[in-house]
Amino acid sequence: MKIYVYDMVDFEEEILGDIQKESNDEIILSKNSLTEETLEGAKGCDGISVLGYSKVNEAILKKMKEYGILYLSTRTIGYDHIDVKAAEKLGIHVFNAYYHPNNVADFTVMMMLIMLRKAKISICRALVNDFSLDGLQGREMRSLTVGVIGTGKIGATVIQNLSGFGCRILACDKYHNPSIENLASYVDLDTLYRESDIITLHVPLTDENYHMINYETIHKMKKGVILINTARGQLIDTEGLIRALEEEYVGGAGIDTLEEEQGIMHVHVGTKIVDKRSLLYLKQFPNVLYTQHYAFYTKEATESMVRCGITSIQSAAKGEKSNCEVTKFPR
Repeated sequence: MKIYVYDMVDFEEEILGDIQKESNDEIILSKNSLTEETLEGAKGCDGISVLGYSKVNEAILKKMKEYGILYLSTRTIGYDHIDVKAAEKLGIHVFNAYYHPNNVADFTVMMMLIMLRKAKISICRALVNDFSLDGLQGREMRSLTVGVIGTGKIGATVIQNLSGFGCRILACDKYHNPSIENLASYVDLDTLYRESDIITLHVPLTDENYHMINYETIHKMKKGVILINTARGQLIDTEGLIRALEEEYVGGAGIDTLEEEQGIMHVHVGTKIVDKRSLLYLKQFPNVLYTQHYAFYTKEATESMVRCGITSIQSAAKGEKSNCEVTKFPR
């Protein structure tokens, strides 16, 4: 079989080269994103793999169906860059990637500690030989309540990590995860907002939770709340967050993903003009830690996602079931 890989980035190149050598299938590599025009290069292929740079809309999916390409994988956990409903109508199988949740969970707790101990301010001061303590008094995790929204694999691992700190842990999810019920107390969302000192997001993006954190919901929270987002950027209304930071209602935010990041994330912008005003303004706050959407970025996770993007197509083409399939077809 033939698989066409779009959006190849430098850190994937070695792994994809190893997969090419190991596999009997033909795997074609390209740094181009998938568009209606670049799809021509994949004619005759059985499957296509992309990253989030490719916006796979219904028009592209229809062309894929015309060309007989029935398998599409994304080498990412999130798949909101793919019109999954259109794929289901057309009979195209879509797969996302998998990695163990430790990378994002560890990063999340790291962000909490950085925010609690005001490490961003400390590091910036030390760079200019300012070793004063003014304004650096922090708080200890054991004295606080942490609210975890979403208790899937990553959220559950965050809770397991936090259990060693002695903090009170609240959880909110419509599905209760039995693995963490002895570590956290499940509550409704309003209770979690009201009682948590730190709130961290670990849910996929849906129509229902778009901008779930906004100016109004922030004011259901404690004054001084710390917000952490290592999930999806669109879960937070950036303008609402900025307003609450300006008013000093939010005590701090650890942001690894932001809705305004499209087009510049994972890119060295250099001397180019950047028109992402809210992004640039947000990151200048002393109590905001903004990182370049890299909570996932470990050696182990990268290899897992790349391999998953290829093997899910190979398995599906053989008629084997894949746990990574996101499309649902009637039996």
